[in-house]
Amino acid sequence: MVDLDIAGSLLTLRFLPPYADTDERDYLDALVRVGRHAEPFEFLVLFGGGGRKLSVAGEREQALWFKATRKHVSTHCRAVAIVRPGANEKMQETFRKLWPMPLVALEDETAARSFLARHSGTP
Repeated sequence: MVDLDIAGSLLTLRFLPPYADTDERDYLDALVRVGRHAEPFEFLVLFGGGGRKLSVAGEREQALWFKATRKHVSTHCRAVAIVRPGANEKMQETFRKLWPMPLVALEDETAARSFLARHSGTP
């Protein structure tokens, strides 16, 4: 299941079980929406793991999205929290090379939401 929820300044992208055949396309389309978001935002990304991976073409499209939206996302996104099983410092460092804003990769959604709350535009 892929879902992009926009609640105030928080964008939450979910790529979680149960998985469906349309997930890759839905995920890539959701990234396009994030890359066009015109207001300042915090970005929470929830991955379920379980061996679900993008195809080679999907990986390429995702990489092109990172490149094409780097400036826009860097300007509008206040912070990113990625939640996934096995999240670690290496994963965090990989994403920090892509984006300059505060970023964490964690296994705990509650901790991720707390991190984003500290970087939100609301008091």
